[in-house]
Amino acid sequence: MSVKYILRLVPGIMILASLALGVWVNQWWLLLAAFVGLNLLQSAFTKWCLLEDILIKMGIPKE
Repeated sequence: MSVKYILRLVPGIMILASLALGVWVNQWWLLLAAFVGLNLLQSAFTKWCLLEDILIKMGIPKE
């Protein structure tokens, strides 16, 4: 699996998990979904993503 696919997979899982936790555990978990969304917006404008840097340093191929 490449960085390209992991960068789509991780936020999707985090948002779905946040929504589930927000419904069944505590509404404060919905802040995690908001945080992930804000990070996606930030990376769209700045072209920088911390997760991408971490994955590349771990040796996962870019393509």
